[in-house]
Amino acid sequence: MASALLFTGCSNFDEINTNPDDTTVATASLLSTGVILNITEYGSDAKSYIAQNALSKYVGYAQEGQMAEQYNSLGSSSFEPMKLIPNLQQMVEYAKGSINENTYKGLAKFIKSYAFYMMTMKMGDIPYSEAGTGADGNYTPNYDEQSSIFLGILNDLKESDDLFSQGASIDGDPTSLGGDPELWRKTTNSFALKILMTLSEKVNDPTLDIKQRFADIVEDGNLFTNEDEFFGLNYSSVNKQPLYSTSDLFTSRTILSSLLVDNLKRLNDYRLFYFAEPSISKTHAGISESEFDAYNGVDVSINYAEMNTQFSSGQYSTINLRYQLEEVNEPSRLLSYAEQQLILAEASVLGWISENSAKNYYESGVKTALKYVMDTDSNYAHGKPITQDYIDNYFTGEAAFASSTTEQLEQIRMQRYILQFMQDGLSSYFEYRRTKYPEFPINSSTSLNETGYTDQLPMRWKYPSKETTYNLGNLKEALNRQFGNEYDSNNVLMWLLK
Repeated sequence: MASALLFTGCSNFDEINTNPDDTTVATASLLSTGVILNITEYGSDAKSYIAQNALSKYVGYAQEGQMAEQYNSLGSSSFEPMKLIPNLQQMVEYAKGSINENTYKGLAKFIKSYAFYMMTMKMGDIPYSEAGTGADGNYTPNYDEQSSIFLGILNDLKESDDLFSQGASIDGDPTSLGGDPELWRKTTNSFALKILMTLSEKVNDPTLDIKQRFADIVEDGNLFTNEDEFFGLNYSSVNKQPLYSTSDLFTSRTILSSLLVDNLKRLNDYRLFYFAEPSISKTHAGISESEFDAYNGVDVSINYAEMNTQFSSGQYSTINLRYQLEEVNEPSRLLSYAEQQLILAEASVLGWISENSAKNYYESGVKTALKYVMDTDSNYAHGKPITQDYIDNYFTGEAAFASSTTEQLEQIRMQRYILQFMQDGLSSYFEYRRTKYPEFPINSSTSLNETGYTDQLPMRWKYPSKETTYNLGNLKEALNRQFGNEYDSNNVLMWLLK
C-alpha cells in the first residue's frame, strides 16, 4: 500500500503542484508587461523616490538620518537592467508570425534603448554591443565607448519608429499608451528628441549629426500632440502612488528646498500650493495658507543638525499631504507632452528648428504642465487652486517669455526643472550636468562628495563593484580609455560631459 501511494503521489506531482490560476506558458504579451514595468515602475521603494528628488535639490530630509543624495554622495550604480535582454529576445521570438510582431520588435528596441540610456548616463562607457551574450559563453563583455552607445541608441530608436509604424496593437501594456503602436511611435520620437537635447554639447559631432536628426524627427511630425499623451503609469488602487501611506515613516520629514520654493514664488506659480504644506511657524504667526509668504524652503546644503533644529520648530514647508494621503495622484510621466514642448522651445532658441517660435513652444509646454497639476485634487491647493483663467494669464512678469537668448534658455530650463518635481528627479540631475542651471546649492563644509570635490556635485556613479571580480580586465580598459587611469571616481568626466 505504501508503495502504491508513493507511486501515485509521484505520478501526480506536477498536477498537484501546478496552480490552475497561473499561466505555465510564457507569451509575448506576458513578457512585455514585465519588461515595461522594469523601466517604468518605482515599486514600493518610496525612499529612493525621495532620494532622486533630493539629488536634484527639490527636497531636504530631516531627523531620520542624513540622506546621502541630499549631501552629494552617489556611490555605485548597477548593470541589472542588462538582464532584460534575454526577456526582450524571448518576447520577439514568441511574437514571430503574429499580426503584432513588428510592434513587439519596436518595443524591444525601445526598452533596450531606454535601459541603456539610463545606464550610460549614470556611468559612461558600459557593455553595450556584447551585453546579453552570457548564453553564448561571453561572461566578460567589452565596454563600448559612450559615443558609440548613443549612436546605437539613436539608430535603434529610428528602427523602432519604423517598426511601430507597421505594427498592430498589443496586449499586456501597463502604461498610459495601452498597447497602441501609434502612441508608442510618438513616445519613441519624443524620447529621441530628449536624448538629442541631452547631447547638445556634442552638436558638432559629424557622426551623431544631432541637428539634422532632431529636425528630421520634428518634420516627420510623429510626436505627442496633446496633454493626454505621455509615457508612464497611471496610479490606481493596485499601482499606488509611491509615497501613499508613508507619513508615519519618513515622508512627513521631507522638506521642500528653497531653490524650488523661491523660484515658484518668483514666478507667482500656484503649483507651490499643490507641492507644499505651509510652514507651521508662518501660519501660527497669522499668515494665511493661501499666501506665498506662508511657505518657506530649506537650503538643502545646510548643516544637518541645524536643519533638524529648524524643522522641529516648524520653520519649513513639508511636502504636500496629498502625496501621503492619496493613493492616486497625477500619473508618473517619464516622457510627456509638456517636456517635449519645452525641449522644442530650447531647440528653437538654439536654431535647430524653425517650424514654430520658441515662445509658442514655451507657452504650450508650461500651460500643459500647469494643466497636469490643475487636474489633481484642488482640496490640497490650500485655497489657491489653478484654474484655466490662471493658466491663460500665467505669462506675466517673470513668467513672460524674455527677449534675450540667455534669459529664454534659463526660463525654459527652469520650467523643465519645476515640471519634474516628484516625477523624474534623475532627469533634472542630468540636466544640471548639461546646463548648470538652475544653480544647485553646494556647501563644501557639509558635502559628502569625495575628498577634493566637495565644492561640486558628483558627475557620475561608479561602476558596480562586482565588475572588479568578474570583468576586471575590461573594466580597467574602460577606466583608462575614459579617464586616463584605473581609478573609478564619482567626479571624473565621461565623454558626454567633456
